[in-house]
Order: sequence, then structure tokens, then C-alpha cells
Amino acid sequence: MIVHLFIFVPSISNKMRKRDEIKTELVKEKAIKLLVGTGFDGFSMQKLAKDCKISVATLYIYYKNKEDLISKIGIEESTKMFNDSLKNFSSDLSFADGLKLQWENRANFYLKNPLSAKLIDMLWNSPYGEKILDNSGNQKLRPLLEKFLKNAAKNKQLIPIKSFPVYWSLAYGPLYALIHFHYEKKSADGNDFKFNHQLMYQTLEIVLKGLTP
Repeated sequence: MIVHLFIFVPSISNKMRKRDEIKTELVKEKAIKLLVGTGFDGFSMQKLAKDCKISVATLYIYYKNKEDLISKIGIEESTKMFNDSLKNFSSDLSFADGLKLQWENRANFYLKNPLSAKLIDMLWNSPYGEKILDNSGNQKLRPLLEKFLKNAAKNKQLIPIKSFPVYWSLAYGPLYALIHFHYEKKSADGNDFKFNHQLMYQTLEIVLKGLTP
């Protein structure tokens, strides 16, 4: 007598996949909020699970541990930021047009995603920073920016600057200062402050005057 054994493996329905995607997005959203709000020392998988109203065991379905969760979220958010920075950008743009586009792209990301932006800044200045930068869009953006600067120098659109950190501070520092004041809702003199594009373009004009021959 031959007995046929049939093993039924239920297929994963689209509805179940959708629920899983919603759950992972919820975990990411709550994790970013918790990390920004409490810092690394105040963050734990237990607190995150409680905020998400799920079990800690469910978190470990998606992430190996706390470090894995922070690294993966950091890589994902950093990649989004780098991709946004690259929108319509080309190393062949003139220096003025290219820097203007970089300011616009970066400002749009930081203003639309304040929590993600704050998390990115936290992570880049932490032990997670190197791993995140090595596994996100930085590897694509940096060569483009370097070629952009070489072209600008070659075409005499940029004053000679040998130090990349010095260039970065001069070219982008004022933009990030404005965004920081916007986040704090206060400027350095203690007065109320709100970012606007008119002020950004005025600042950019001054930066370009200082960086161009």
C-alpha cells in the first residue's frame, strides 16, 4: 500500500506582504523618532517594541540585534539623502549652477525629513558612521563631486583650494547653519528664525562670490 503525503505550504498573500511592509515602515519610523529623542544610550529594542506595540521577538525577525537595526536604518536613510542630493546633478555643470543645485537638493531633503536628517547627523558622528558611509550612496556621490570640483578649477570657475574639508566648510557650512537655526527656531543672536529660500539664495550668492575668481 502506497501512502502519498502532501505537504501544504501556504503561499504568502499580497495582503500579508503589505502588512509586513507596513510593520517594517512602522518600526523604522518609531526607531528614528526614539533614537533622535533619546540618543543611543536611551534606545533599546524593548522600548522600540513597546512604541510599536509589538513583541521584542517580532523585531528580531527583521534585525539581528540593536546594532544591526541602527546600521540598516542609517544606511537606508543616508542612501535616500545621497540620492536626493544627486537629482539632476552632473559633474559637467558650471560651478555656480552645480553648487546651487546641491544647495536646493540638500535643503529640500533636510526640510522635508527633519528627523531622518538629525539621525543621519548623529550616526555619521558615531562608531556607526564609517559602516554607513561605506554602504550608502556616498560612494557614488563623492567621485561626482570630486570631478565637479576638478572641472570647475580647470575652467577657472573656482579659486584654488587644496583642502577638501576647507572647501566643504566654505561651500556647505552656511547652508547647514541656516538649517540648524531653522531646526532650533532660533538664530545665533537668539531671535526667532525660520528658513526660507530667498534667504538661502542670498547666502549662496555671498558664498559664490567668495569661492569664484
